[in-house]
Amino acid sequence: MNDVSTVPAATLEVPGARLHYEVRGAGPLIVLIGAPMDARAFTPLAELLATDHTVLTTDPRGIFRSSVDDRDQDSTPQQRGDDLARLITHLDAGPAVVLGSSGGAVSALALAEARPDLVSTLIAHEPPLDELVEDRAELRVATDDMIATYLGGDHRGAFAKFLKIANIELPPFVFEAIVGGERDEQSVADEHFQYAHMLLPTVSFVPDAAALRKGGTRLVVGIGEESTGQLCDRTSRALAAQLDIEPTMFPGDHIGFTGDPAAFAARLREVLAAG
Repeated sequence: MNDVSTVPAATLEVPGARLHYEVRGAGPLIVLIGAPMDARAFTPLAELLATDHTVLTTDPRGIFRSSVDDRDQDSTPQQRGDDLARLITHLDAGPAVVLGSSGGAVSALALAEARPDLVSTLIAHEPPLDELVEDRAELRVATDDMIATYLGGDHRGAFAKFLKIANIELPPFVFEAIVGGERDEQSVADEHFQYAHMLLPTVSFVPDAAALRKGGTRLVVGIGEESTGQLCDRTSRALAAQLDIEPTMFPGDHIGFTGDPAAFAARLREVLAAG
């Protein structure tokens, strides 16, 4: 493995897209990935880890600074997994520890299935794998309804339905802070791409548990300590059961790495040391 010195933000051309990525630090490679979250969500965690690691962050295709040729084409976990494979290969710094959160965890699972040689440890933090839980049929109906609500022009109603599906409760003032007020053109474009072309392929993904177990990658399923009762708590536990491993608890909730990045980084270091 080659060390990679910190480089400015750069762009990598991949089939159908141009990926914005950032590299910090030097040492063993850690990849931090979300979907639809872009690289900014991981900046505090990346800075903490970059003291002794090379840390790669990126915007997923079609989101913020990662443009796509066709904005009417779906963004699938397989595509995003291939994007990650190309980034790791481009840096010549693998195999990597890959921490994917939410939809990014689904991207990371697709990467580990296709290219286990590039992933030494996979940490799938709260992947929304709806097809793994018993109420999958009801979730399909609710998800289709949520997307139709958004595409019908009601972004507030769609977000309310998203929270209901996810079993997440927000105080009214937090809900208003998220959906109220003026939104810039980029935020609207990213939101539309998420609802129209990213969300359904992500929650419909069914990981190949047998392939993941045989691939040689160390597998970790992460759950937020404050996520009990939420959909991603259930889907994560279902994934861990399929992989025949116990889930690993991390500080905070679904996005605990943003709420307390120092505590999250400390827990991540413990998990890596235990491997």
